[in-house]
Amino acid sequence: MIVWLNGTHGAGKTTTSALVQQLLPDSRVFDAEKVGETLMDITPGLPETDNFQHWPPWRPLVVETARRVLEYAGGTLVVPMTVLVEPYWREISAGLAQYAVPVRHFVLHADQETLRARIQNDTVLGPSPFRFRYLEPYAEAARTWLHAEAEVIDTTHLTPAQAALRIAEAVKG
Repeated sequence: MIVWLNGTHGAGKTTTSALVQQLLPDSRVFDAEKVGETLMDITPGLPETDNFQHWPPWRPLVVETARRVLEYAGGTLVVPMTVLVEPYWREISAGLAQYAVPVRHFVLHADQETLRARIQNDTVLGPSPFRFRYLEPYAEAARTWLHAEAEVIDTTHLTPAQAALRIAEAVKG
């Protein structure tokens, strides 16, 4: 099974995923961003883009990597990864379905004010123009398709530990 934690930057995906992994027996965290970093390391570089998700190989490579890891190790993969483009999510979820990999899709949501404050006050990454740029695309995705496609966990007033517990309890059913 895959537990996909979606949501924009600052929602708490990375922190929450590590906590979810601790709560789910036989689980691992798979950071699909590493697939993008691998593509970014190709020389000479792939065509210029502001987001590696726009490269067509990224999405099937995420599917293939996830399914191969599950085939090899079993258990559950916790995937903290923002996907705000609906056709990209459809491609990933259809690819996983093709291999009969069940996916529990969660969106970590917070109001815009909370997200801005989290990004501004991030003690690890600091304020990030890149992360701020995704606030409006996230809000648009949330309004148009994303929240209908996932189980929404509002983290505005939750700690990452509380959010992780809600997700783990939902997955354990």
